[in-house]
Amino acid sequence: MMSKYVLVLLLAVSFILPAQERDYYHEETPEAFKERIAWFKEAKFGMFIHFGLYSQLGGEWKGKDIWGDAEWIQAHADIPAQEYAMLTHTFNPKNFNADEIAKLAKDSGMKYLVVTSKHHEGFALYDSKYTNFDVANTPFKGRDILKELKEACDKNGIKFGTYYSILDWHHISQERNIDGDSVQQRWKFTRMKLGKAKDYETFVRNQIKELIDNYDTDIIWFDGEWCDWWTDEMGLDLYNYIRSLKPSILVNNRFGTREKFEKDFGTPEDETPEDLLSYNWESCYTLNTSWGFKKNDHEWKSAETVYNMLHEINDKGGNFLLNIGPDGNGDVPKESVDILLEVGKMLEKK
Repeated sequence: MMSKYVLVLLLAVSFILPAQERDYYHEETPEAFKERIAWFKEAKFGMFIHFGLYSQLGGEWKGKDIWGDAEWIQAHADIPAQEYAMLTHTFNPKNFNADEIAKLAKDSGMKYLVVTSKHHEGFALYDSKYTNFDVANTPFKGRDILKELKEACDKNGIKFGTYYSILDWHHISQERNIDGDSVQQRWKFTRMKLGKAKDYETFVRNQIKELIDNYDTDIIWFDGEWCDWWTDEMGLDLYNYIRSLKPSILVNNRFGTREKFEKDFGTPEDETPEDLLSYNWESCYTLNTSWGFKKNDHEWKSAETVYNMLHEINDKGGNFLLNIGPDGNGDVPKESVDILLEVGKMLEKK
């Protein structure tokens, strides 16, 4: 019989094990996980959509072309949060057509779609009860982009997923890290204000619950988990909370340090693994060089290149998540449409 001393010692050790070594999938058997992720493995090809306040800027700020990805323009142009928030006054993508986008995905051979519900800028692309920094407080109010996309995806047999950034440049809990070596580093690795971490964790949970309750999202696709104030323990707790809300949902590995976690699926970005991986994964790329719309980015991948990338990724056991970036009016660039439709034709001939 185990002594009380040994039992207490073992319990103590269990609490100091690294988070990634804990069995946080204890309620799910390997067979159940295989069943839960089956549709994803069969899907193979998905559409990523980066859309937000940054879309209306097109990579330019005050007449200057800003280097880097367009969705990072607030950081790269070092725009104060209050000034950036003024973009809500002009956000009115009246040409946005969810039916056309979902049909484009279907005609391109894609089986699922992931849209940025909230990128690093902190702007919610839907009507959120927990912030005024959302689409309901813009000239576009009265329309719900996520609702329209969800309904369009359902009509076209496309699974619907939502991207969510843990990093948030607008939320009052966070501030630029003034000790960063560059403008990008100051924004990428924000500081959490003293005593605000729990409030922000609650805010994240509340918004994620909205995405599940209001849009029945099939995927939560996290990003921006790299700040030191977001711990793996917080990520694991969030993962388990999400699974309690919707057991069938899929969550990518960026709920915590992405290099540590494999489930539900890994997410190499702008790269395809050289070797076969032992876990489920998805490579994400964009059609040119920027994820958000950038008017001067004309480095488009050809349809043949995309087709070959898809086959290489699929042959290695992964999924291919390919991004488009609608402009400030809500229009998908013609180049994106033409490339994707050509890929769809190539897949039909296969």
